[in-house]
Amino acid sequence: MAFTKNMKIPTPEAVLEKMPLPKNLKEIKEQRDAEIGDIFARRSHKFLLVIGPCSAHNEDAVCEYVSRLAKLQEAVRETLILVPRLYTNKPRTTGEGYKGMGHQPDPRKAPDMSEGIYAVRQMHIRAVRESHLTAADEMLYPGNLPYVDDLLSYIAVGARSVENQQHRLTCSGVDVPVGMKNPTGGDLSVMLNAIHASQIPHVFIYNGWEVRTDGNPMTHAVLRGAVDVTGRSMPNYHFEDLMYAAELYRQRRLANAAIVVDTNHNNSGKQFSEQPRIGLEVIRSRQNSAFLNDMIRGLMVESYLVEGAQDVNDGVYGKSITDPCLGWEDTEAFVKELAEGI
Repeated sequence: MAFTKNMKIPTPEAVLEKMPLPKNLKEIKEQRDAEIGDIFARRSHKFLLVIGPCSAHNEDAVCEYVSRLAKLQEAVRETLILVPRLYTNKPRTTGEGYKGMGHQPDPRKAPDMSEGIYAVRQMHIRAVRESHLTAADEMLYPGNLPYVDDLLSYIAVGARSVENQQHRLTCSGVDVPVGMKNPTGGDLSVMLNAIHASQIPHVFIYNGWEVRTDGNPMTHAVLRGAVDVTGRSMPNYHFEDLMYAAELYRQRRLANAAIVVDTNHNNSGKQFSEQPRIGLEVIRSRQNSAFLNDMIRGLMVESYLVEGAQDVNDGVYGKSITDPCLGWEDTEAFVKELAEGI
């Protein structure tokens, strides 16, 4: 084999023993899990907004952002539930570039995944402690989930992972809502198959154990746009796209059928400033169709303290080092307008 062994990675049990979740934060998570789950179970009229930086690369900036988000949550609590997007592992289309805090706790230094595991957990715990908002993260590596699953209230499976068997099986054992994105090619059947697979029980090997799962009835769809054969973006957030996806979904008779619309990526053509316009168009589509009003349960938005993106060495506090994001002022205005439209 051509692998060079660098270091032994600590087990989830060792990390959780060293960095346990305090009892008061466990209670916060239980309450948040119930509130978010109620949206998908139709026990709540509130609307979900998963919002935050493309990649969480700086603990201080992330926690400042989430603390601001907590104040905004209070202002819109009658209609919206805000879930901070704290994505700590990043898929890379070509394999190059920053792969997230889990790989590089300091993006300007060499990878250190052992240290990255602790850095990710520390940031999530601090964010919950300072804001009382439990977060969303992307499950890029299914085997890493036990390091943070006691902290997350929402999990996303990305467009490049949604067809992977291990992701689907792992999601069947998760007890919080999981959003399955449509693949980059746009085939909605792939996304719906992933939802089906994640909602049923399985037996499989996971981190050295044979495990059994009950299925996750809160697994649902995330529409993020796609690309055609020439690489051009093909949005799927317009009224006709939403109706088509919702009807396909209805025909499957899956539990808690729900759609979350990702306002960035190929829905915006990665034009981050278009996200508020796209989000508000989705709300208008809900207003024009009782079917969509019931089916569309939330949005995803990429947002940070400073708008745009930067090179990793630029060092601008609170600015993305991966995809460009909305800045805070535009974020605050959008969230308040969104709350008024629900």
